[in-house]
Amino acid sequence: MGQGIAIEPSLGEVRAPFDGRIATFFDTGHALGLVSDTGVELLIHVGMDTVGLGGEGFTPMAKEGDFVKKGQLLLKFDIDYIKSRNLQLTTPVIVSNADDFASVTVLATGEVDGNTDLLQVKGGAAL
Repeated sequence: MGQGIAIEPSLGEVRAPFDGRIATFFDTGHALGLVSDTGVELLIHVGMDTVGLGGEGFTPMAKEGDFVKKGQLLLKFDIDYIKSRNLQLTTPVIVSNADDFASVTVLATGEVDGNTDLLQVKGGAAL
């Protein structure tokens, strides 16, 4: 699928990691695909098996085709609701076109805040 990281969210929000465009926003709200101004394609998938919720617990704050700025709120999700359905919140963040770049490097581990860059794509933006 690609290189990336997994996040255990403590806040029910997905914010744009870079300036770019929402290429795909699943109808169920659980996942979205972004393309940066530098061509990085990123998939963010909130939780495991959350597609089965049929959109319950997810509130999109943007839509497919929107141009977004780094830090912009894209999605709200209800952590307690997802947990109440016995689903994991582990959220993969995958560079789906990593082969187009020289490298993808993890910049941060452990507990971070929403302003911390997590990945560096060589030739692309910090995410």
